[in-house]
Amino acid sequence: MEKEDKSEALNVAFLAGDILLASGAEIFRVEDTIFRIAQAYGVESSDAFVLSSGIFLTAGNEREADFARVLHIPLSAARLDKVTEVNQLSREIVQGKHTPAQARERLLEIQKMPAKPKIHQVLASGVGSACFCFLFGGDWLDSLAAFMSGLLLYLYLLYWVRGRLSKIASNISGGALVTFCCILLYRCGIGHQLGQMVIGSIIPLVPGVAFTTAIRDIADEDYIAGSVRMLDALLVTFCIAMGVGLVMTLYHYLTGGTML
Repeated sequence: MEKEDKSEALNVAFLAGDILLASGAEIFRVEDTIFRIAQAYGVESSDAFVLSSGIFLTAGNEREADFARVLHIPLSAARLDKVTEVNQLSREIVQGKHTPAQARERLLEIQKMPAKPKIHQVLASGVGSACFCFLFGGDWLDSLAAFMSGLLLYLYLLYWVRGRLSKIASNISGGALVTFCCILLYRCGIGHQLGQMVIGSIIPLVPGVAFTTAIRDIADEDYIAGSVRMLDALLVTFCIAMGVGLVMTLYHYLTGGTML
């Protein structure tokens, strides 16, 4: 194939990998998607090396011109909607439904997909907190308190933090905020089991997707990427626990009550 056509095809494959990795996809999924798109457009010599924070894509042999691209991709929150869209597009590319130019245009549209409306995220945080509180043994009043704390948490993260704080500071302060809110509601008689209220309220902060992805990467023998993602998930978990622990310890010493 022509050098320009090959370069365009590899750029499409690279962009697809970029979107997948930035959206929290597993390493094997990113590498497989890059390979399938490149192969669908007739590039037989592509070779992708993917880490949790970067992509290295090369190609070239005696019949195909050389190509190389490297991109650093910081760890970020999961966007499974983008992963789904890229997966569907890659299947359509393999079926021959898109030219490289059309595929690139569609990928750019996927890359610019907006997040869910903030009100939806706030409500999902509240409902999720209430449901997990009930799941962990809380009663309806405990779940109501967790619901209110969950709403407050995402109002804080979306409207006050908004990139002002680092991931570490955001999770420590978020854990501390919902714990303080639960204690306040508990002291006002809204809720009977403080422990269940706090557990339900911090669930929106817990990096469940990142932790699961890290385990899958390790299971697929992508040990470096899996270890990095696991470390990131554990760091977030530690920060949440620190925020909760600080407020609970202060409450314990001020009131002489039990920790939970």
